[in-house]
Amino acid sequence: MTNLAQSPDVDRRIYIARLAQNIVDPAQVILGYQELITEEVRELGPSDALPDLERILSAARQLNLLIGKLFDVEAPQAGNVPAFDAVLRHDLKTPVTAILGYSEMVIEDFADALPVHVLSDLSKVVYETRKLLAQIDETPDSSILKEGQAPSVEFDGMIAANLVRTMADRSPIAAERAGRILIVDDTLSNRDLLCRRLGREGHVVVAAASGEEALRIICEQDFDLVLADILMPDLNGIELLARLKSDRRFRDISVVMVSGLKDDAAVTRCIEAGADDYLRKPIDPVLLRARIAACLERRRWREREKQYLAQIEFEKQRADALLQAVLPKQVVSRLAGGEDVIADRIDVVTIIFADIVNFTEFAARTSPADLVQRLGDLFNRFDELADQFGVEKIKTIGDAYMAAAGLPNPRPDHAAVGVAFARALIAETSVCTDHKPPLMLRIGIHSGPVVAGLIGRKRFIYDVWGHTVNVASRMESYGMPGRIQISETTFDALGDRQLAAHREVMDIRGIGKYTTYLL
Repeated sequence: MTNLAQSPDVDRRIYIARLAQNIVDPAQVILGYQELITEEVRELGPSDALPDLERILSAARQLNLLIGKLFDVEAPQAGNVPAFDAVLRHDLKTPVTAILGYSEMVIEDFADALPVHVLSDLSKVVYETRKLLAQIDETPDSSILKEGQAPSVEFDGMIAANLVRTMADRSPIAAERAGRILIVDDTLSNRDLLCRRLGREGHVVVAAASGEEALRIICEQDFDLVLADILMPDLNGIELLARLKSDRRFRDISVVMVSGLKDDAAVTRCIEAGADDYLRKPIDPVLLRARIAACLERRRWREREKQYLAQIEFEKQRADALLQAVLPKQVVSRLAGGEDVIADRIDVVTIIFADIVNFTEFAARTSPADLVQRLGDLFNRFDELADQFGVEKIKTIGDAYMAAAGLPNPRPDHAAVGVAFARALIAETSVCTDHKPPLMLRIGIHSGPVVAGLIGRKRFIYDVWGHTVNVASRMESYGMPGRIQISETTFDALGDRQLAAHREVMDIRGIGKYTTYLL
């Protein structure tokens, strides 16, 4: 493993990271609080305090501008170390002194007139300004880089070094107006400021002081967006981002990274890891609002896309279910496989025709609603029996029900199954329902070759044709009420399953002399 402390480039990056942690954050907090204070005093008063507050705000902006210029250089090189230290030690102290002086004067002069929460915020500005002065004084002289010495490995240095290691590790990572936002920052003032600003804009805001805490919260609550600082002790922002994007549960959460680092490598690493955006400190409130709005809008569109896809899948399943209710599942599969023409010659099947006896008279004395309901209930029960016996319903023709055994997949016991199905139909029809008189069927069956296929573009149907169909229809029309008439071909196909039957040679129209069996 590479010794980071011995690399001059790494030393410079750690030095810049430490400065960003110690100086950029407090300056950002001072500006953020002062913007809030000035806005609220403009709304609530007292107006006499506004001139000094405007001076504080101007000094805070100048401070952040100077810091921004200071960190425009990725790290101080040997030739500009003195200039770097001059800005750090001297130039920054001018606006800092103005902020501190004017803030203390406003607190002293307007303590009785300012709202309590504004006084509290001013006290925070004073506290952060004094802390910033102390940080400037305590920051190690950058000349140590010129001498080739490594920065002291203090706690904040360890944070920065950890960040460098994360950025160097490029292992692959499985990549709404108001929203629920999680703010992750180890600096309390940063968290408080962002929570208040975003809360005022209508967002529901939750804060976490570390990456590990953020992961625990995300496991318990739903969020639309995470605002994560890069420099954190236990789990830096890039590592947190990687953990979120590698977890299927959280990878769709928008993540915006926040940092005072001016290092383009940090921006690149965040984008590679799946960040939706990157904001540099000090954060411009207008830019922050725009970036959050854009991220939330993208998330809303992703959610809509999921809903649309789910709806499409639901409708597809409904369409498939409807198609399978109309066509044999094997035919549906062939259509889905791309076949344009469904047509098959099947060597032997058994065709069953069942017709309700005296249906015309029954229909004449029954109301339309009752007629449709009675016929619908009966044919629904027939459909259930067809599924039970493995028979394929072909169609209904008025009061006639047509089915086939042995298609679309051939089966050797087609005749026995067809006869058993017919007997079940007669038994079902003879049952009285809702105190209504039973109906009576006449059934005809014949076995032989057919052509089966799908016809039509509208109200299409899977149908069968051929001499076998015509003979089966004649077996029904020449049959007797409550009985099953089968052809000699079907009777012979029953084999050892033949039933007691009355044999008769009939003169059938369009066919001639034909041997039939009445069951």
